[in-house]
This record gives sequence, C-alpha cells and structure tokens, in this order.
Amino acid sequence: MDLSKIDHIGIAVESVDEASVFYRDVLGLELIGTDEVPSQKVRVAMFKIGESKIELLEPTSPDSSIAVFLEKKGQGIHHIAYGVTDVNGTVTELMEKEVKMIDKEPRPGAGGSKIAFIHPRASGRVLTELCQH
Repeated sequence: MDLSKIDHIGIAVESVDEASVFYRDVLGLELIGTDEVPSQKVRVAMFKIGESKIELLEPTSPDSSIAVFLEKKGQGIHHIAYGVTDVNGTVTELMEKEVKMIDKEPRPGAGGSKIAFIHPRASGRVLTELCQH
C-alpha cells in the first residue's frame, strides 16, 4: 500500500462561496482554486494548509451524493482523502484484501486527479478517498 499523506479533508457545504469566507478571510488559508466536477455533480474549492488541503464540496444537483449528505446530516466533514502514487494498484490491493469499495475502478476527481472511494462499512464508518494527482 502506498499511502503517502493525508491529501485533503472534504467538507460538505451548502455554498462554496459563503463557506470560503471563513477559510480564506478568518483562518487565512490560501485558496488554491475552484473546480466543477460534473460527473460527481459538485463544485469544489481547495484551500492549502501545510502539505494538506481542505476541500469544500457544494452540490450542483439535488441528486448528487453531497446533496443527499447535506439533507441527512447537514454541513460538515464528508470524507478524508489519502494521497497515493498509484490509485489503480491501491484499489487492486484493497480488493485482494476483500475491502468493500465504492469504486472498483478509479474515476476523475477535482483538479485532474484520479480518485476511488472505500466504502464506509470497510473503514469504521468513515468515507475514505484515495487520491492520485
């Protein structure tokens, strides 16, 4: 397994623009950029903190997974993402260990990354993302 660091912490928000005020203006974090990921029906803003990032996730459709999360739980931490150098290999290794995966094949993520999610049932009810840049 090639987990190298905590890449980012994903936080579900109603509005990226409104939530960004706190992270940028109050905490003084550097906004790396914003992106829309149509396949996941989200708009994201990434803030740099040390070697990691905070990812704000706003739904762009009422049927996105973030919209469903907000409906059930409200704004808050959605997932933790670990940086990997080979997401395909990591997914294969986890599946060989019979770890339940949401994504059996990596998919496109924000900023041109390749991502795959481990099912929360396999990781102590924590949605876990593998992220390769």
